[in-house]
This record gives sequence, C-alpha cells and structure tokens, in this order.
Amino acid sequence: METPKKYDLEERTETFSLQVRDLCLRLKRDIINREYIIQLVRAAGSVAANYIEANEHLGPNDLKMRIRICRKESKESQLWLKHILTYEDEVLDIGRIKLLKEATELENIFGAILKKLN
Repeated sequence: METPKKYDLEERTETFSLQVRDLCLRLKRDIINREYIIQLVRAAGSVAANYIEANEHLGPNDLKMRIRICRKESKESQLWLKHILTYEDEVLDIGRIKLLKEATELENIFGAILKKLN
C-alpha cells in the first residue's frame, strides 16, 4: 500500500521564495531589471512569510486575510516574472517559466483554501 503524498505548503512557499532569489541573482541588473527584481523578490518572499503568519493566525478573520495576501502576492509574483528580462538566455528563461507556473499553482491553491474558509 502506497503512503499518500504529504504536501507541506509552508515548505513549498519557502522553496518558491528561495528559487526566485536564486534566479534573480543570475539576472542581468540593468536599469529596468533592477526594479523588477526588487519587486519580484519582495512578492515571492511575502507569499512565504504570510503563509507562516496564516499558520499562526490570531483567529478566523486573520487567517482569511493572510491567505488573501498569499494569493495576492502569488499573483504579483506572476506579474514580475512576466516582466523580468532574461535577454534570450535559455536557462534563465526556463527557470522563469517554471517559477511562473509555480506562482500560478500557488495562487490557485490559496484561492481554493479561501473558498473552503468562506
């Protein structure tokens, strides 16, 4: 009998944040990308930080607010991942697309959690 797969969303959001950081460290820092990188790193880190806060919520309204913020920051991460410039570097672009997919999945997960909470 196979053990069901455990999904640790706290670990997953932290991994997302770290992978965004690692991608951003490899990007060219020109006048445009610099601003996009700052916004992306903040948004991705906020997904993880607010999920930690959600797990330590002060009540049902605080939990809903934190999950809403997680969903919002996931969406914002998607925006900045679409904006950053990889200058046709295939490896960077593959990483960017992978993270864009993960940000979309996280948005959907947080949306589903919100539906269950309402």
